Amino acid sequence: MNKPNRKQDALNYHAKGRPGKIQVVPTKPTNSQRDLTLAYSPGVAEPCREIANNVEDVYKYTAKGNLVAVISNGTAVLGLGNIGPEASKPVMEGKGLLFKIYADIDVFDLEVNAKSVDEFVNIVKALEPTFGGVNLEDISAPTCFEIERRLKAEMNIPVMHDDQHGTAIISGAALMNACEIQGKKLDKIKLVVNGAGAAAVSCTKMYLSLGVKKENLVMFDINGLLTPDRTDLDDIRLEFATQRKDITTLADAMKGADVFVGLSAGNVVTPEMLVSMAKNPIVFAMANPEPEISYDLAIAARKDIIMATGRSDFPNQVNNVLGFPYIFRGALDVRATAINEEMKIAATKAIAEMAKKPVPEAVNLAYNITNLKFGRDYIIPKPMDQRLITEVSAAVAKAAIDSGVARKIITDWDAYREELMTRLGTNNKILRDITNQAKQNPKRVVFAEADNYKILRAAQIVKEEKIATPILLGDETRIREIMRETELDLGDVEIIDPKKQTNRSEEYTQFLFKKRQRRGVTLFEAKKMITDRNYYGACMVEFGEADALISGLTKNYASTVKPALQIIGIEEGISRVAGMYLMITPKGPFFFGDTTVNINPTAQELVDITVLIEKSVRQLNIQPRVAVLSYSNFGSNDGELPEKTREAVKILHDKYPDMVVDGEMQANFALNPALLADNFPFSTLNGKPANTLIFPTLESGNIAYKLMQEIGGAEAVGPILLGLKKPVHVLQLGSSVREIVNMVTIAVIDAQIKCARDNQAKTKKK
Repeated sequence: MNKPNRKQDALNYHAKGRPGKIQVVPTKPTNSQRDLTLAYSPGVAEPCREIANNVEDVYKYTAKGNLVAVISNGTAVLGLGNIGPEASKPVMEGKGLLFKIYADIDVFDLEVNAKSVDEFVNIVKALEPTFGGVNLEDISAPTCFEIERRLKAEMNIPVMHDDQHGTAIISGAALMNACEIQGKKLDKIKLVVNGAGAAAVSCTKMYLSLGVKKENLVMFDINGLLTPDRTDLDDIRLEFATQRKDITTLADAMKGADVFVGLSAGNVVTPEMLVSMAKNPIVFAMANPEPEISYDLAIAARKDIIMATGRSDFPNQVNNVLGFPYIFRGALDVRATAINEEMKIAATKAIAEMAKKPVPEAVNLAYNITNLKFGRDYIIPKPMDQRLITEVSAAVAKAAIDSGVARKIITDWDAYREELMTRLGTNNKILRDITNQAKQNPKRVVFAEADNYKILRAAQIVKEEKIATPILLGDETRIREIMRETELDLGDVEIIDPKKQTNRSEEYTQFLFKKRQRRGVTLFEAKKMITDRNYYGACMVEFGEADALISGLTKNYASTVKPALQIIGIEEGISRVAGMYLMITPKGPFFFGDTTVNINPTAQELVDITVLIEKSVRQLNIQPRVAVLSYSNFGSNDGELPEKTREAVKILHDKYPDMVVDGEMQANFALNPALLADNFPFSTLNGKPANTLIFPTLESGNIAYKLMQEIGGAEAVGPILLGLKKPVHVLQLGSSVREIVNMVTIAVIDAQIKCARDNQAKTKKK
């Protein structure tokens, strides 16, 4: 993507719709006058009196216990430097967003116009009654050290400067595990640190806490080696000054070193420096966006190296999101008065230990790895690992209790872990998970309607994000004209015009003619049909020249599905195709079917649809809980519709005893476990709500998902076409660019699954 386009994308993302990235949402009913009298006057006086009598009740009656302040003065923002508090606000909002999506912590971002230590400290201290914790962010050194020190000493809630301690905690876990793999002892390693800012100082202190010896450490800043005779160093940096006379340059220090930690600038380390290091070296090149030495150069220089960076496109990413959401989660849950060294070390050790445990299959699938396991390329957990919230938060909470800073004691740790797991569920992560999975093994996706700006924009995004390799069908002159007019850059993307004779046109024509000659299609008609982009694209997928087809933005559903059925056909063992929507809601992901294909299915057809959808949900790493819907509950009404759904459930129970499915039932009972248990305690769905809803007719399913989308605010991903031998997916008429990208992502995962299945089948035949 060219830079002007990237810039505009970022600006549009923040500006369109409601400006910014976060909002405040009520958590109590506000629909009636009674609700409002309880929420405000006069009802609000009651909790006010209770808190006045016992200040700790503020945690009982207000949001304080789950509210963190993300505070900055904008003096050291990302790689942008001292840009001021207003300009730092997008970053602080982003940090708040990460707190919410990873640990369900609410955030107010506060950008303060205060550069002196006293002014900053006084402002934050005055806000203590509002918040359960304070996350300091993007404050320049050395001011940040004194600000944090004073706030920790003078406040009675957790305070942490993540720029310092986040990287220290994550890289500390990585260092522990890397040393174990490389056969090195922490108290013996020779360590070189390049960089002496807030993060580097905090990292070094963490390494010393873990067992590294100070005499085995040398540190550099932009002006060179830290030595006692330098007059430009403050007391904090002087603590890491070395007396050694045999070192003057970074190259000198690297000779025989066991570990290099970089928190400085890109490309300051050479392959020759790595060659001079000790056997089995450890290199953490964490400068962003360019590491101190590139991953590829480092791996080429030393085959025995363990390499980590701050980047997500290489193994062993040192990512602060592995730590700060869960550290604050644990601290808040025990109402800690501080985040102390014991809690930080507990987080470090919990993260390190997680990497040694068997990796959940969902994580393997998300990163398209058969068996991710502890080793050179996996020394710390992946950000998508949902165990982080339980393992790290629980370790931090326990350390807070053990070290005496907790005001609330947890006794049932199993119940606490269960509470942590249910805070987020999988709904907020499902799109990120499937996108990650797609990126691990991108597939070739042919776009049948490439003479449309939305399609081209989506193609550019999936190409740049490495989700898929696009192939564009249409008039090349027109496509390139649209790209030029809208400043889209798709590089060397392949463009094919089916209306012009291509190398494959004749082969595709003969193939279609043979398949359809006894269904009234002549050779002449087959030749004409192949000039249709949906037929041509389906042939590309069938012949293995593309892995998936995306179409339907400007055509009706039937005209897109029909060529796919005629060219590709239905998967073996499947009697029909079906349409499914993934609905992303605040209560989790829900799967609706059939919403697009089968108009009025019979009982057996409902069974076939249910089996197909249940299998597809499992392939997205979600355990399906299926409800077959009706206007009747377990025989409470008679009629054609309840009777067929009742019969379908009976067949499902008989033929698929392991499937979690029940019905016929009304939608509110399917989604409300308490309501279901009170009235129908025999239901196999009791305990948790259904997440997969089978509708009795296409009409009901189609109406339901569109109401959810427009009134309920759910994000719809679909329609996902199920049951074809190879991936073909149909867009809604007028889909947005985001919806197209989501469908391409689903198509890539579908292609990954079907390619793996076909490869297994070939292996068995051999």
